[in-house]
Amino acid sequence: MFRRKEKEIAKDYQRRTGSQGATFENQVRRMLRENKAAAVSLAVIVILFILAAISPLIAGYGETKMDLLHRLEAPSGAHLLGTDEGGRDVLSRLLYGSRISLLVGVVPTLLSMILGAALGVLAGYKGGITDAVIMRLADVVLAFPSILLAMVIMYTLGDGLINVFLTLTLLNWGSVARVVRAETLKLKNSEYVTAARCIGTPRGRIMRKHILPNCMPTLIVLFTLNVPGAILTESSLSFLGLGIQPPSASWGLMVNAGRQYLANAPWLCFAPCGAILITVLAFNFLGDGLRDAMDPRQKKR
Repeated sequence: MFRRKEKEIAKDYQRRTGSQGATFENQVRRMLRENKAAAVSLAVIVILFILAAISPLIAGYGETKMDLLHRLEAPSGAHLLGTDEGGRDVLSRLLYGSRISLLVGVVPTLLSMILGAALGVLAGYKGGITDAVIMRLADVVLAFPSILLAMVIMYTLGDGLINVFLTLTLLNWGSVARVVRAETLKLKNSEYVTAARCIGTPRGRIMRKHILPNCMPTLIVLFTLNVPGAILTESSLSFLGLGIQPPSASWGLMVNAGRQYLANAPWLCFAPCGAILITVLAFNFLGDGLRDAMDPRQKKR
């Protein structure tokens, strides 16, 4: 009975006031029409994911295939981006490396969103000692420089893809929790949440069904802005030898391996650096476009 009532209350509130969730799709479509940079960035991101998915099919030389007779060759028809110090095709390794870099960008960011959103809505809705404990833990995480904290965690856990996922999740949940807490504090006193409490809706259901869905547009924007940070952090860790380990291909590893040949084989660094630059810019432009679509005042400023 109370579920039907709370649905009626929520629909009536959305009809009278309009909610972010009800208009988010329209905002995105309008943003893609008006913001050409965001539209192009979305297309670039889709292409990157497609290339990463089909990289075994289009990478003609494999990820680890070596040919010492053709090491450090300049870009040519046979090797469009040249070869590295082991005679491996740079373009093939770049395509295989995109799988790891995009996976590291998306998976830990998604995990940190889930953890941060759950803790943020719990802290904002319950308040009191729960809010104080969760926010102080978030402050501790945010107080350290991210790359320094990532190095400490990786030194403690050891290298490997799973440990990179765990490290990046622990780095990013604090900022997500603070954003969701702020949204929860704004939403928990709204009319439909108050009405849901009055008809006896359990607190867990209110947080899960009424508050979190209205935080989703903000979380989507935050996701697009956090993915490039995760990619850069992983690249930095791999560059320092603490992230993905050889013979796996990672953009950060490729930059680290190519820096000693920068004078006579600059393509070894330019190719992975260019891939990192394009990916980070695409996610940032898309995130900026989504943020402007949700808050036109931000665009005017």
